[in-house]
Amino acid sequence: MQKSIYTEEYKAFLIRIKQARKEKGLTQLDVAELLGKPQSYIAKCENGERRVDVIELVEFAKIYGKPINYFLE
Repeated sequence: MQKSIYTEEYKAFLIRIKQARKEKGLTQLDVAELLGKPQSYIAKCENGERRVDVIELVEFAKIYGKPINYFLE
């Protein structure tokens, strides 16, 4: 069995970032267009292939209408 490189907290973060997008009724493509990024960027952020830094998190929070602490609880 392969061990995850992510902590339980980061796994929970990944679930919340995807959930926030869906709650807002947006597709990955919608978010990518708002950020001026390719859709694959959003997919990689959501599945953990790419770590989300704090500045990116602020942008996601604005788009999703969520406070930063929503993603960190």
